Amino acid sequence: MQLKPYQTDAIKSLLERSGRFLRQNGGKKMIFKSPTGSGKTVMMAELLKQLADSKTSRPLSFIWAAPRQLHIQSREKLENYYAESMALACSDFNGLADRQIGENEVLFLNWESIRQRDKNTIVKENERDFYLDKVVENTRENGRDIVLVIDESHHHATSEISRQLIADIAPKLTIEVSATPNMEGDDKFSVPLEEVKLAGMIKKSVLLNENFKNLLAGDKIKPGLLGKADTFVLKQALAKRGELAAAFHAAGVGVNPLLCIQLPDRKTQQEDDIKTGVVRTLKRAGITTANGKLAVYLSDEKKNLENISRNDNRAEVMIFKQAIALGWDCPRAHILVLFRDWKSVVFSVQTLGRIMRMPQPDVGHYGDEILNQGYVYTNLPEITVSEDVAGGYVSIHTSKRIEAYAPIALSSVHRRRQREKTRLSPLFNKLFLQAADEYGLAEKLKMQNQKVQRQFIADYESSDIDVLAGEQITGNVRADVIDDYGLQRLFDYFVNANLSPYYPEDRSIGRVKDAIYDFFRVRKGMDYADCFDAIINIALSDGNKPHIQRVLKDAKDLYAAGTGGREEPLQKTDPWELPQTINYGDKHVPRKADKSAMRPFYAANSESRPEKEFIDFLENTASVKWWYKNGEGESLYFAVPYTENGGENPFYVDFIVQFNDGTIGLYDTKSGITADVAKNKSDGLLAYIRNANRKRKRGKLTGGIVTPASRADYSQWKVYTGRGAHMNSRDLSNWDWLQL
Repeated sequence: MQLKPYQTDAIKSLLERSGRFLRQNGGKKMIFKSPTGSGKTVMMAELLKQLADSKTSRPLSFIWAAPRQLHIQSREKLENYYAESMALACSDFNGLADRQIGENEVLFLNWESIRQRDKNTIVKENERDFYLDKVVENTRENGRDIVLVIDESHHHATSEISRQLIADIAPKLTIEVSATPNMEGDDKFSVPLEEVKLAGMIKKSVLLNENFKNLLAGDKIKPGLLGKADTFVLKQALAKRGELAAAFHAAGVGVNPLLCIQLPDRKTQQEDDIKTGVVRTLKRAGITTANGKLAVYLSDEKKNLENISRNDNRAEVMIFKQAIALGWDCPRAHILVLFRDWKSVVFSVQTLGRIMRMPQPDVGHYGDEILNQGYVYTNLPEITVSEDVAGGYVSIHTSKRIEAYAPIALSSVHRRRQREKTRLSPLFNKLFLQAADEYGLAEKLKMQNQKVQRQFIADYESSDIDVLAGEQITGNVRADVIDDYGLQRLFDYFVNANLSPYYPEDRSIGRVKDAIYDFFRVRKGMDYADCFDAIINIALSDGNKPHIQRVLKDAKDLYAAGTGGREEPLQKTDPWELPQTINYGDKHVPRKADKSAMRPFYAANSESRPEKEFIDFLENTASVKWWYKNGEGESLYFAVPYTENGGENPFYVDFIVQFNDGTIGLYDTKSGITADVAKNKSDGLLAYIRNANRKRKRGKLTGGIVTPASRADYSQWKVYTGRGAHMNSRDLSNWDWLQL
């Protein structure tokens, strides 16, 4: 199995943190937060394998606890993962040998059952001395530490009984795994939703009631199908399933998209009536259990479930209840239907997780955007969007291109995102060592009797060291930091504060720490495992810290030069046309715009004043046929190439305008300092217009950087058509009046 880059990064960071905790005294708890569809089980399987291979103080045995029947599914996945390497043995309780968990053996347990001490034979004391407490005792007496993995930890790990059970097992390390965990522990690591999406593991977004107008009321969403009959809602979902099936067929992809109808867990006559109505509607559409197109997963009825997760399975629709949602993995599931009997729902990763996965994660996203979205149809009274899927992942608005649109055949560019531009890759370790040698760091460091000291302010408190980045904290009280946890927190803060311009995420911070550890290992013979506290005390002592900071800066400069030199060439889309549809999340609001090429028009909450005023200017200009507000960052949107720092970059121009005579205008609004830093972009845009006009017979291009005539007058605009080097927002004398 080929791990995705974000998975490899996560495993390495988790291994470093786990190894550190296993070398310390007492039980530690680590939180691993990763979105549904990110491959949490695969990452944990590889982590346990590498932990078993690593040189910890003692051999390891593992317990994997999960709710409901998820432990069985997890065991099957890990057995498959270890099938070739045989790195770890996977067992249930009755399969244990010698009444203990063997070295590099994983015991899988159902969490709910082991909580029932008076009923469950696994935990209840017996005369055979074969029960959980005794197994744990025997394992420990045979010289092994226990690592406890709590899968889907948000379901059970915080209850009083669960806490007591963890105390009874007394693991050396507990790892809580969840998409939505209780974030209380000695350390935490998160995989960002955006990284999973960019890797093509999950869909780009989830669309709510596509083609129906959803309304925002505070932090609640009023679905556009509110008041519609269940039958109407289901017919919309069936029509979308048909579109998806046709799109997969046209793309030559053997995926049969699955529509999921989720019923509430309650067992009342009302739920039975809903199910009866659903089955009747589906039968009219030719979807029944008899012909294999309908699958049912209910406590009292299970039909056509064999191989339902296969992409080419015959079932087109599945009826299920909430209980199946936990841990159920069917990547071809594309559509979720929720009926109004739910009353109110929170859209979280847990709720939407069943339709977030991509059917072919090794392929990733498809060329047809319809296949890269999940779809929800519901007549619920209201919906709340949880923070874990905030940031626009749930699309509640859809804007469509006007029917009067005629092709404009522009040529656009885009670049596949390079993670090295915002974060550090393994290359940084090598470059740090190179920079250290060039600077002579090994000779400059003082090694003897070094102590890191921390200044305190009596009334300053912070629950998270990350918030300290960029703050100036001073004080005259100094105290030695002697415990490993305190040292690690200070080390994290030091790296965070010296990471700019790279984003201070967990993996980049871990990369810098690894580079410093590698330097001490290679140049000073000090291994991290044995000299953790000494390394940090030396690196962060007052006399040595400036030298470490200098080498960090040099290494970042080398890294920036290296990643810039390896920049992927821009990808070209020719011809490019306005998108047929654009989906927006709750950060956009509808705005009246009669000439927008996309209807309805949705403006971003963060819309700048120049953008807003320029839209008004276009709306009130008679010669404008339509205008389009461009997006950025994806091939879906329009960009022209420009040169900066020796490399080509995409410039996503703010506005595309078509005039009544067929001319196409490309305009980007700038004001003040934003205009001053746009010199290279201006040159790129004007060069693009000149080159395009040599080839175009119809619809000639015009445009440029535009700015209001004055801060007080947004009714008149000026456009810059000269050399970028001479652009000056404080002197508009060499700017032309914008005459449309």
